[in-house]
Amino acid sequence: MLYDPGLHEPLTDETWGEGRARDAIARIVADTDAAFDPEQLWPAEEWDVYLATPPLKDLYVGASGVIWALDALRRRGLAQTSIDLPAAAARTLELWRELPDYAQGDSLPEAAASALLTGESGPLIVAWRLAPSVELADELYARVRENVANEAVEIMWGAPGTMLAARAMLEWTGEERWDEAWRESAESVWAARDDDGLWTNRLYGETFRSLTAPHGLVGIVLALRHDPRREQLERETAAALAGLAVREEGLVNWPTREAMDAPRLRLQWCAGAPGIAAGAASYLDEDLLLGGAELAWQAGPPGMEKGSGICHGTAGNGHAFLKVFERTGDELWLERARRFAMHALGQVERRGNGRYSLWTGDVGVALYAADCIDGASRYPVLESWD
Repeated sequence: MLYDPGLHEPLTDETWGEGRARDAIARIVADTDAAFDPEQLWPAEEWDVYLATPPLKDLYVGASGVIWALDALRRRGLAQTSIDLPAAAARTLELWRELPDYAQGDSLPEAAASALLTGESGPLIVAWRLAPSVELADELYARVRENVANEAVEIMWGAPGTMLAARAMLEWTGEERWDEAWRESAESVWAARDDDGLWTNRLYGETFRSLTAPHGLVGIVLALRHDPRREQLERETAAALAGLAVREEGLVNWPTREAMDAPRLRLQWCAGAPGIAAGAASYLDEDLLLGGAELAWQAGPPGMEKGSGICHGTAGNGHAFLKVFERTGDELWLERARRFAMHALGQVERRGNGRYSLWTGDVGVALYAADCIDGASRYPVLESWD
């Protein structure tokens, strides 16, 4: 079996409506505004707060991600927040320095504080984006350089993640030091590559080789997309993914890690075909891309246990459809992406709003709905900072 049907639910009958999507985005922003406390930020979901103490501050499931999303929706003209975002970002950074979200965890990388999604680099780049200063830029630059040669070779904790921050700062400032920092990290990532084109990740007391966007191959290749060796890397990665694909009657899935039994296959952005399709859409063999996306469509949206978000929920799976539409131009895939947007927004409403994080919460769904309005994927941070 290519996936567990018990983790999915029937797709909503509600058809796409741009006005409905815009209204839902506005409601999510209004709810997020209402729940905000200038001192204690936002309440945290139990899953998000695992091995942490609220309030959460990081980019992945904490306040930095929420603040960034509110700013992105504002810049895209879709909703106006009432929150003083620069002040909220400064408070988030202050609270992170008092108690990092990962402080109660163990078996973390030595340079954990430098991580983009879970460390200080996330709060720093969000704070700089909202109120640029030399001091914040210098502190972020130091974090990026501290993360070179991190034993966790991945987006969430390692150098591939802070490479995304360095590249964004290069584009925003034009300062040569960010290009140098990006290249320094890129060389360390290339040096860690195994002979067969995969990367070995050392994290949480485990050693494994992952294919996923947050923890492995597809995310690393995204981080290296500005490298002059990109074409060769993408050809070799496409070949590796073809060799590791699990196929059944024209449908395709991938294991989360290189050696994983088929019964454990999942269908999520962070684990399985949706994330592989979304991250590798530009270079993956087209039959594999279509087979993976078709499997995600036939399976239906992840159920309420997994939720609506962009990490392991409905919106994350929908990004695969947007990427297939971008590559093929086939309007069918845009229609499917939009149907998943309606379902994800409905899941937010069924739950009663109230989940305040970027990757697992409501603002991530709002950004996905915004992408469906535009008909183009801007997966947060990995694809776009806008």
